[in-house]
Amino acid sequence: MEIEKEREEIIELFGIHFESLYQIPPLAARILGVLIIDGCRSGLTFEQLIDKLSASKSSISTNLKLLLSMEKVYYFTISGDRKKYFKSASLSDRLSNYLKLIEAERNIIDKMHDYRHKSASCTEEIDNLENIISYKKHIQKIEKSFQQTIAEFKKIEIKNHNHQHIEHNNKNL
Repeated sequence: MEIEKEREEIIELFGIHFESLYQIPPLAARILGVLIIDGCRSGLTFEQLIDKLSASKSSISTNLKLLLSMEKVYYFTISGDRKKYFKSASLSDRLSNYLKLIEAERNIIDKMHDYRHKSASCTEEIDNLENIISYKKHIQKIEKSFQQTIAEFKKIEIKNHNHQHIEHNNKNL
């Protein structure tokens, strides 16, 4: 029973985190948490999500559509089975979204740097330029770190996908 309590706490932490991070409804955030915790093996069906979250069909459906449109979850089907199986987006995909925010920030900083470099005419603006240069270096380090981490996760995900594919084929033999 202790492990079930721990599972619920983690799902709740994910829910709170995703709710504020993505500005999504609490149920959508909890769906994402449940998919990360319980759906990592084989995905979860719509019916399983209803059972696990004790929510109505329409509420689950509405929030799944939102998560699908935001590319936070995806679904797949299995030949001969009419059900959709939902999974959370891969960690590399989630980190890629953060990287897009960092890249957007870097673009703004680059423009601000160019502008301030041309326009600095007083001590305060020169100080501001120094801050911008320092911040730009920081953003570049973060960007590079994210790129490396995403590349590492993609390698792991490809390896795991290939492993799962082999297991699936072996079961069918």
